Amino acid sequence: MNIEILISFVFATAALAISPGPDNIYVLTQSVTNGKKFGLATTAGLITGCIIHTTLLAFGVSALIKENESIFLIIKILGAAYLLYLAYQVYKLDAKIQFSAEGVPQKSLKALFVQGFIMNVLNPKVTLFFLALFPGFLFSEDLST
Repeated sequence: MNIEILISFVFATAALAISPGPDNIYVLTQSVTNGKKFGLATTAGLITGCIIHTTLLAFGVSALIKENESIFLIIKILGAAYLLYLAYQVYKLDAKIQFSAEGVPQKSLKALFVQGFIMNVLNPKVTLFFLALFPGFLFSEDLST
């Protein structure tokens, strides 16, 4: 891999990692309301989701999904449905914005790990990254030769 491709990859992934989305907001919320340990548990779940995406990419499942429009559509629908589910959960909470952990039910570290994992695996932004953008960096040397 040449240095130009590596630099492009670093900037592309950094932009995606810091852009606000449900994953980042959830980690921030857990960290602020419950502490660093709870934010790290959520982050561990998110990272595990990335490992699943990377494994699927390595075994060619991502290429198969990208080529099969019906499977890709199902994944997009599941991701959109999950985002709607999260929005509904927030809507029905009837919660007021508060910056203290007082009165906020605390989830277990295991529950936060699982929540982070599910959020990452079903996040359309992450799925599109691994299906569309990431393979372009992996196979860019094949294109340049």
